[in-house]
Amino acid sequence: MMDQPILHSPRLLLRPFTLDDAKRVQMLAGDKRIADMTAALPHPYLDGMAEEWIGGHFAAWSARTSVSYAIVLREVQLLIGAVSFVAIRDDEAEFGYWLGVPYWGCGYCTEAVATLIEFGFNTLGLKKQHARHLPENHASSRVIIKNGLHYIGDVTGVLRGHNNVLKHYELSAQEYFAKQT
Repeated sequence: MMDQPILHSPRLLLRPFTLDDAKRVQMLAGDKRIADMTAALPHPYLDGMAEEWIGGHFAAWSARTSVSYAIVLREVQLLIGAVSFVAIRDDEAEFGYWLGVPYWGCGYCTEAVATLIEFGFNTLGLKKQHARHLPENHASSRVIIKNGLHYIGDVTGVLRGHNNVLKHYELSAQEYFAKQT
C-alpha cells in the first residue's frame, strides 16, 4: 500500500493527521453544534478522544477500510476540519466531513469534498461514492449536491444509539467522469 498522499486544492491542503493535531481537533470538534449535525462526533469531546481517533488512521489506511484527512488552509497552514472516507468496501466508499464553526459558510467543505471525491475515483479506483446527512443539516445537503451526488432516498441509520432518518446520496464513477469531459 502506498503512503497516504497529500491532496491539494486551490485554497486547501488535505493531509494525514498527526498526534500534534489532537488539541486543535478536540477544540474544533468539541463544539456541540458540530456534534449535533454529524453521526460520528461525540459531545462532550473528552481528553484523549482525538489522540485515539488519530491513532487509528494509519491502520485504517493500510487496511483500506477508511482514510481521514485534515483540512488545512494552505496560506496559513491552519487545521480547520476533517474529510474522510469513513467506510471503504470493495470499490465503494461513504464519505463524511466536519468543519470548525468559524469556517462555516466559506465553501471550504465543498472544496475539500470535491478533492476527496476526485482522489477516490482517480487514485483509489472507486466505482461509487455515498454520503448521508441528517434532514435538518441543510449545509451538508448543499455540499453534497454541489459535488454532483444525487439524492437516492431516505434511509434509517443508528446515530448515538437511536434510529434516525438520514438523507442518502450517491455518485458513480461513470457519472463523475462524464461530467469531467
